[in-house]
Amino acid sequence: MSEFCICVLANQPVEYWHFFMVYSVLNGLGGALLNTPCIASIGHYFLVKRGNATGIAMTAGSIGGIIFPLMLQKLFPTVGFAWTTRILGFILALLLLMANSFVRSRLPRKPMGSFKSVAPDLKVFKDLPFVLVTLGIFLMEWGIFVPLTYIGSYATSHGQSSSFGFQIIAVLNAGSFFGRFFAGLVADMIGRVNTLILSILMCVITCFGLWLLAGNSMAMTIVFAVTFGFVSGSNLSLSPVCVGQFCKTEHYGRYFATCWMFVAFGTLTALPIGGQLLAASGGKYTGLIIFAGLSYAAAAVCLIAARVLKVGWKIKMIY
Repeated sequence: MSEFCICVLANQPVEYWHFFMVYSVLNGLGGALLNTPCIASIGHYFLVKRGNATGIAMTAGSIGGIIFPLMLQKLFPTVGFAWTTRILGFILALLLLMANSFVRSRLPRKPMGSFKSVAPDLKVFKDLPFVLVTLGIFLMEWGIFVPLTYIGSYATSHGQSSSFGFQIIAVLNAGSFFGRFFAGLVADMIGRVNTLILSILMCVITCFGLWLLAGNSMAMTIVFAVTFGFVSGSNLSLSPVCVGQFCKTEHYGRYFATCWMFVAFGTLTALPIGGQLLAASGGKYTGLIIFAGLSYAAAAVCLIAARVLKVGWKIKMIY
């Protein structure tokens, strides 16, 4: 719906508060209402293969990440901003209609008075491992959204064309498609938390070992985009599954909502922090990349600590 609101404003003078209301409030609220029940419903249907099932479902986000940047690249110069946004809005409206038609709950619908059973509950934060996992996912959000958002502007600021700026986002999402799929398969074999920790450690390596050294090299930027897309694919697909490790299936929605009520502030603050780092460094991306890498490193520490508290230092333990 946020895209339709922008359509109304497209032929009018647009002010900052318009974007804040549409994308922060409406899109944020709509995304929360859509993502939470959809992801939670997957966990209700699967237990042993929950990682695989969630990974397959989350590949859809990567498909959109491939198609939409390339679509916008073609439409902006041909039909302009207003009609490009309208076309995007119509596509999303159709997809949302299908999504709301297909999503089903396995468990019986609860009476209206039982809303507390699915609402966020701060009492669950009495469990220290769950607190550490939530903090780890928060820090992971700081890490993942910086490359996803700034890789295009990074490429253009280092001598690449604006077309390449759109295309590199699609390349990153192509890598993420395979990362989300295979991470789900691996997670069900070696453990969901184990797989997420490994993938986050690889994200640290790609940020410091590839992105920080890419500079003006188109080849290195592409290698980083593909590699980071693949290793970060599990970040979004396995996080909900890892939350499910700490609760019974019937409580999954409540734990998920509580975790993401806190994690949402990571999503909210990551990009402004990145923007301030860019501004403070005069447009240089070194500080931004280090911020992403250190966020991932801190996330790994939190998840490792949560795992140790749950199952100890047994490396071969499937968890």
